[in-house]
Amino acid sequence: MSIDKAGVISRFAAMTCMGLSLIVGAFPVPGFAEGPAEPKSIRMTCGSCPEGYATTGVTQSPEICKEGDPTLVQCVPLGANMLGVCGSCPEGYNEIGGSSLPARCGNKDGGRLSQCQLGKMEQNLPDPAQGYKTCPPDCGNTATPGQGALPPPPKYQHIPDNK
Repeated sequence: MSIDKAGVISRFAAMTCMGLSLIVGAFPVPGFAEGPAEPKSIRMTCGSCPEGYATTGVTQSPEICKEGDPTLVQCVPLGANMLGVCGSCPEGYNEIGGSSLPARCGNKDGGRLSQCQLGKMEQNLPDPAQGYKTCPPDCGNTATPGQGALPPPPKYQHIPDNK
Protein backbone atom coordinates (compact mmCIF):
# COMPACT_ATOMS: atom_id res chain seq x y z
CA MET A 1 0.00 0.00 0.00
CA SER A 2 1.56 3.33 -1.03
CA ILE A 3 1.08 6.56 0.90
CA ASP A 4 0.30 9.81 -0.87
CA LYS A 5 2.94 11.97 0.89
CA ALA A 6 1.80 15.23 -0.69
CA GLY A 7 -1.76 14.58 0.46
CA VAL A 8 -0.62 13.72 3.97
CA ILE A 9 1.50 16.86 4.18
CA SER A 10 -1.25 19.12 2.88
CA ARG A 11 -3.83 17.63 5.28
CA PHE A 12 -1.35 17.90 8.17
CA ALA A 13 -0.62 21.53 7.34
CA ALA A 14 -4.29 22.46 6.89
CA MET A 15 -5.44 20.79 10.11
CA THR A 16 -2.57 22.23 12.12
CA CYS A 17 -3.10 25.73 10.74
CA MET A 18 -6.82 25.61 11.52
CA GLY A 19 -6.21 24.43 15.07
CA LEU A 20 -3.48 26.93 15.71
CA SER A 21 -5.43 29.82 14.24
CA LEU A 22 -8.22 29.04 16.69
CA ILE A 23 -5.80 28.91 19.60
CA VAL A 24 -3.82 31.98 18.59
CA GLY A 25 -7.00 33.92 17.68
CA ALA A 26 -8.65 33.11 21.00
CA PHE A 27 -5.88 34.64 23.08
CA PRO A 28 -4.57 38.17 22.52
CA VAL A 29 -0.89 38.41 21.73
CA PRO A 30 0.97 40.94 23.92
CA GLY A 31 2.56 43.72 21.91
CA PHE A 32 0.67 42.80 18.73
CA ALA A 33 -0.70 46.32 18.24
CA GLU A 34 2.78 47.86 18.34
CA GLY A 35 3.58 46.76 14.80
CA PRO A 36 6.81 44.77 14.77
CA ALA A 37 9.39 45.40 12.07
CA GLU A 38 8.77 41.98 10.51
CA PRO A 39 5.25 40.59 10.80
CA LYS A 40 5.37 37.15 12.37
CA SER A 41 3.03 34.49 11.11
CA ILE A 42 2.69 30.74 11.13
CA ARG A 43 5.13 29.29 8.63
CA MET A 44 6.52 26.02 7.33
CA THR A 45 10.27 25.72 6.83
CA CYS A 46 12.91 23.06 6.32
CA GLY A 47 15.22 22.08 9.18
CA SER A 48 14.28 23.97 12.33
CA CYS A 49 12.29 27.02 13.37
CA PRO A 50 13.99 30.43 13.54
CA GLU A 51 14.49 32.37 16.79
CA GLY A 52 11.20 33.61 18.26
CA TYR A 53 9.19 30.66 16.91
CA ALA A 54 8.09 27.35 18.44
CA THR A 55 7.94 24.04 16.55
CA THR A 56 4.35 22.76 16.49
CA GLY A 57 4.62 20.07 13.82
CA VAL A 58 7.31 17.90 12.21
CA THR A 59 7.28 15.65 9.17
CA GLN A 60 9.88 14.20 6.79
CA SER A 61 9.57 15.72 3.33
CA PRO A 62 12.55 15.11 1.04
CA GLU A 63 10.50 16.19 -2.00
CA ILE A 64 10.00 19.69 -0.49
CA CYS A 65 13.25 20.02 1.51
CA LYS A 66 15.66 19.02 -1.25
CA GLU A 67 18.88 20.40 0.21
CA GLY A 68 20.21 19.49 3.64
CA ASP A 69 17.80 18.36 6.35
CA PRO A 70 14.65 16.76 4.82
CA THR A 71 12.61 17.69 7.92
CA LEU A 72 9.68 20.03 7.28
CA VAL A 73 8.60 21.89 10.44
CA GLN A 74 5.66 24.11 11.24
CA CYS A 75 6.63 27.20 13.22
CA VAL A 76 4.35 29.43 15.31
CA PRO A 77 5.46 32.80 16.68
CA LEU A 78 5.86 32.93 20.44
CA GLY A 79 3.46 35.10 22.41
CA ALA A 80 0.19 33.16 22.57
CA ASN A 81 -0.92 32.18 26.08
CA MET A 82 -1.25 28.49 25.13
CA LEU A 83 0.92 26.52 22.73
CA GLY A 84 1.14 22.87 21.76
CA VAL A 85 4.89 22.49 21.13
CA CYS A 86 6.93 19.55 19.89
CA GLY A 87 9.62 18.86 22.49
CA SER A 88 10.08 21.02 25.57
CA CYS A 89 8.37 24.36 26.22
CA PRO A 90 10.15 27.56 25.10
CA GLU A 91 11.62 29.98 27.63
CA GLY A 92 8.91 31.91 29.47
CA TYR A 93 6.39 29.07 29.17
CA ASN A 94 5.42 26.47 31.78
CA GLU A 95 4.55 22.92 30.81
CA ILE A 96 1.01 22.10 31.97
CA GLY A 97 0.69 18.76 30.19
CA GLY A 98 2.17 16.56 27.54
CA SER A 99 1.84 13.36 25.59
CA SER A 100 3.63 11.20 23.10
CA LEU A 101 2.46 12.13 19.60
CA PRO A 102 5.02 10.97 17.01
CA ALA A 103 2.51 11.41 14.17
CA ARG A 104 2.65 15.17 14.77
CA CYS A 105 6.09 15.67 16.31
CA GLY A 106 8.24 13.02 14.62
CA ASN A 107 10.87 11.04 16.52
CA LYS A 108 12.72 13.93 18.19
CA ASP A 109 12.29 13.82 22.00
CA GLY A 110 10.29 10.61 21.56
CA GLY A 111 7.57 12.44 19.63
CA ARG A 112 6.67 14.46 22.72
CA LEU A 113 3.97 17.13 22.40
CA SER A 114 4.06 19.55 25.35
CA GLN A 115 1.13 21.78 26.26
CA CYS A 116 2.70 25.06 27.28
CA GLN A 117 1.20 28.07 29.04
CA LEU A 118 2.73 31.52 29.12
CA GLY A 119 4.20 32.06 32.59
CA LYS A 120 3.28 35.74 32.76
CA MET A 121 -0.32 36.35 31.71
CA GLU A 122 -1.05 39.59 33.55
CA GLN A 123 -1.53 41.56 30.33
CA ASN A 124 -4.56 39.49 29.40
CA LEU A 125 -6.32 39.21 32.76
CA PRO A 126 -9.27 41.40 33.75
CA ASP A 127 -8.66 44.61 35.68
CA PRO A 128 -8.54 43.73 39.40
CA ALA A 129 -10.01 47.17 40.24
CA GLN A 130 -13.32 46.02 38.72
CA GLY A 131 -13.85 43.57 41.58
CA TYR A 132 -15.69 40.30 41.51
CA LYS A 133 -18.99 40.48 39.66
CA THR A 134 -21.69 37.87 39.78
CA CYS A 135 -24.46 37.34 37.32
CA PRO A 136 -27.25 38.08 38.28
CA PRO A 137 -27.58 40.83 39.58
CA ASP A 138 -24.46 42.47 38.06
CA CYS A 139 -25.17 41.53 34.45
CA GLY A 140 -28.02 43.93 33.69
CA ASN A 141 -31.58 43.03 32.78
CA THR A 142 -32.17 39.35 32.24
CA ALA A 143 -35.26 37.29 31.63
CA THR A 144 -37.11 35.80 34.56
CA PRO A 145 -35.93 32.23 35.07
CA GLY A 146 -38.29 29.74 33.46
CA GLN A 147 -39.75 32.33 31.09
CA GLY A 148 -38.51 31.76 27.59
CA ALA A 149 -39.43 33.50 24.37
CA LEU A 150 -42.20 31.03 23.57
CA PRO A 151 -45.39 30.64 25.58
CA PRO A 152 -45.64 27.44 27.59
CA PRO A 153 -47.32 24.50 25.85
CA PRO A 154 -50.96 23.81 26.71
CA LYS A 155 -51.52 21.43 29.61
CA TYR A 156 -53.66 19.22 27.44
CA GLN A 157 -54.69 19.17 23.81
CA HIS A 158 -58.25 18.73 22.73
CA ILE A 159 -58.55 15.93 20.16
CA PRO A 160 -61.65 16.41 17.97
CA ASP A 161 -63.95 13.45 17.50
CA ASN A 162 -64.31 12.46 13.85
CA LYS A 163 -67.62 10.54 13.76
